[in-house]
Amino acid sequence: MELTPIFIVFIVFGSIVAVIVGPSYLKSRERTEMQLTVRHAVDKGQTLPPELIDAMTKDVQKSLPSRTKDIRKGVLSLASGVGIGAFGLVSDLGGNGWNGGVANPLLGLACIPVAIGIAFIILGFFNPNKA
Repeated sequence: MELTPIFIVFIVFGSIVAVIVGPSYLKSRERTEMQLTVRHAVDKGQTLPPELIDAMTKDVQKSLPSRTKDIRKGVLSLASGVGIGAFGLVSDLGGNGWNGGVANPLLGLACIPVAIGIAFIILGFFNPNKA
């Protein structure tokens, strides 16, 4: 019994997992080390410089929802849904029967990103954070 195909499958899926999990693990470890350093400095009675506090809160401020981010996500989702729907319509225009006479499933699939895009645009208008 050859194990080469099994190793190839493990290598492919392992590399995908490494690319996804690796950076988040390294960032988590860096954040933990930073917190330990700050904790030791505070325990010894040292004051923290404002630059360090700004560097630590930069990631938190970056991930806050804002009006422009919501509208941008909404427009991108809406555009992708319209693109999928347009592809579904164009594929029906040729009359080559790709879908076997059934209503085009791509039009139904296109409704999902369109609905998400409209929701993000509405959230963008109601978001109190203007930045």
